Amino acid sequence: MKQPEEYYNVTITDEYLKVEHPDRKPEQINWRDIEEILIVTTDEGPFLPDVWLVLTGNGTGCSLPQGAPNYDLVYDIVSKYEGFDFEAVIKSALSTDNARFDVWKRKP
Repeated sequence: MKQPEEYYNVTITDEYLKVEHPDRKPEQINWRDIEEILIVTTDEGPFLPDVWLVLTGNGTGCSLPQGAPNYDLVYDIVSKYEGFDFEAVIKSALSTDNARFDVWKRKP
């Protein structure tokens, strides 16, 4: 039986990230447009995804659950951004509540 995260399709190109969700419209963001990266945790696990990587900017955004195909690759890409906050990632890993952790913001 598939895990809930396995129903997501994640496409990575040199220009953009696209996430196709099983129950809503696809989301896409260009890498150059990313202004903020969050980790959002929920209290919905283990039957629903409960840790999300959220990338937003330029009026668009993409969210993908931890465990989705290519999640690790996306995380590897964005965790190399200068100023990425690994302490916030650690705090998010300890959370079982509905919470938001700012892990990166583009400098003005």
